[in-house]
Parts: sequence; C-alpha cells; structure tokens
Amino acid sequence: MFWNKFVSLCARERVSPSAVCMSLGFSNATATHWKNGSHPSATSLSRIAGYFAVAPEYFTTEDETVVRARRIPVYGKVAAGIPIEAITDIDDYEEIDEAMAASGEYFALRIRGDSMEPRMRSGDTVIVRRQDDCDSGDVAIVMIGGEDATCKRIRKLDGGIMLIPDNQKYDPMIYTRAEAQQIGISILGKVVELRARY
Repeated sequence: MFWNKFVSLCARERVSPSAVCMSLGFSNATATHWKNGSHPSATSLSRIAGYFAVAPEYFTTEDETVVRARRIPVYGKVAAGIPIEAITDIDDYEEIDEAMAASGEYFALRIRGDSMEPRMRSGDTVIVRRQDDCDSGDVAIVMIGGEDATCKRIRKLDGGIMLIPDNQKYDPMIYTRAEAQQIGISILGKVVELRARY
C-alpha cells in the first residue's frame, strides 16, 4: 500500500521516487525495501508526508483521498517539571490536517521532564492552539516571567491560578492574581493533541 501511494504522489508532483528518496536522505536499498513491501518507520513516514504536504495517515489507510497537511513549527523544548527557558528557534516540524489548521493558529513544543507523567513523557510533542486563555482543567503552555514556559493543567481560583502537574510527586504552583501579574504569568495556548514517542 505505501509504495503505490508513494509512487502516485511522485507522479502527481512530477518527480521520480529516487529523486524524492535522495532529497530526503534515503538510500536506494531503503527504497527497494519499500518497493518490495516493507513500510517506512514512523519518523521516515512523517518526513515523506512532509515532503508531499500530506498527512502521514494517507499512507496507512485504504482511503485514496489525499489529505492535505500543514506544517507547524516545533519550538525548542517546554518543561514538564521545573520551568525552563522556552527556546524560540525552530527545532523541527509536525504536520496537522487542513481542517485543524483552519480552526486557529497552532504550534508544537517538546516535553522535557516528568511532571506530566504518566500521560506525557519527556521527548513527547504537544500540539498547541495559540490562545491567551483556557478553561479550568485544560492542559496549557504557560509562560512564567516572560522567559520560562511550562506545560501544566490549569485550575482557575477566585483569587488566582494554580498550575498542576499530573505527576503526584510534584506540588502544584499556586499564584495569587497579584503574584501572577508581578511575575508575568501568561497562557500561550491550550494543548489539543499529544504525539507520544514509543
């Protein structure tokens, strides 16, 4: 299934399969394995999907509809634990489908640390819809002091905000409204999807 869809996309883009493989750094031997029925790894599949601007799922389903995807940047790493500096350089790219992309502005961040375990683990990627507010109970990316970003569950309090780790070995961070304003705590976006590493 993969090879037929791969060749079909190559034909649509008027490029040879070997040229695509060379461009993405895959050897001729790898391409031959795929042609003979092997399937690429999830990482390789993501790179190929990015090349053609389609969702990776296109290659793994019977559906022949080309699902257009949009690439979004993965920015540095975000702390799941003690807040760390959020790096503004683009670390990588992830794809989201066009329907999701049309519903708002999105970016992705990598999780570092274990404070959001067991659901989110260090190295996982979260897809984030950019917004400056969220509901109590949402998982959000929160900027602390203008430089440090962290991934936490939000609980809004009458007099402030609580940033709650899912991992019970960490304590929640509680800020009054005055403290939140003084420190400069702001919500960057709501986590809408987790892309876990296995």
